[in-house]
Amino acid sequence: MRLGEFLADGLGRIMTWLICVVLAAVFLAATGTQTGVLLILLIALCLVFGAMELASFARQRARLKELESVMEQLDRKYLFAECAPEPRTLYERRLFDLMRRAGRAMTGAVSDAQAAQREYREYVEGWVHEIKTPITAAGLICRKADNDTRRRLMQELGQIEAYVERTLFYARAESPEKDFVIRQVLLSELAAAAIDRHRALLMQSGVRVETQGLERWVFTDEKWVVFILGQLLQNAARYRKGDPVVTLRAEMTEKQVHLTVEDNGMGIPAHELPRVFDRGFTGSNGRSRGGSTGMGLYLCRRLADSLGLGLWLVSEEGEGTAVTLAFPPREKLTEL
Repeated sequence: MRLGEFLADGLGRIMTWLICVVLAAVFLAATGTQTGVLLILLIALCLVFGAMELASFARQRARLKELESVMEQLDRKYLFAECAPEPRTLYERRLFDLMRRAGRAMTGAVSDAQAAQREYREYVEGWVHEIKTPITAAGLICRKADNDTRRRLMQELGQIEAYVERTLFYARAESPEKDFVIRQVLLSELAAAAIDRHRALLMQSGVRVETQGLERWVFTDEKWVVFILGQLLQNAARYRKGDPVVTLRAEMTEKQVHLTVEDNGMGIPAHELPRVFDRGFTGSNGRSRGGSTGMGLYLCRRLADSLGLGLWLVSEEGEGTAVTLAFPPREKLTEL
């Protein structure tokens, strides 16, 4: 708080005091008070009032600095009223009491919302695990159908399973730290697991997968990275062109391992690139092909951030897209 702000805030009080001084001076002059005495009284009153205002300004400024210091040291700012120093005035006491009541109400509302969110997440996870049973049963039944029918049904069941898996990871993305386990794994194993999981889609789409330099160790959570790679492979299959090829390439750069998933598909228009990781953004390619939810890359970014992975995308319309995952060194993982 600056002196100018303090004076502006107390402008009404100052004007009232000045009016009173002027009226008192007029009264004293009318009663025959000598001019010299009148001036001395006015100067004394001004000095006393000015000293009182400066003292009040100093007290308020020191108090604000004390309270701001307490606020800056708190990790949970909403607990400020509970941790603030004892109030010094009746006004502060009543104000802090109101702040505590508001804080308790907010904490209760947040707790209720978190409980409802947790229950919903547990329901979604349970539903996902339950729905996998009829999906598996439907796949077994499909084996008795003729080749063309079986191929079409298996393709649709694969899409359903992919959507179900995405739902599960979306539910877990709110608190991923409770689910992932960091360990040392080979990039080739992660890539192989992702490719195998989406092999049917890749084969039906005619996508050829190539790998380069994947014999590198990284520290990460296998399940979550396989999911991210699976989303990128699905995008490559969905937005393919003639003779589609996906290349998974790894290289070492400044103590980080970079894994790039590159395709020769439709590419992304330049004006859409800043929004590709936004939740629900489908883009012109997604609208033209249909069936896009705009959640794949959004989930990839969410999960990569939770795992401490760098993630960026470069693309040129009509030429293809390359998405890179940067795996941090082991010592950086202690910050997760």
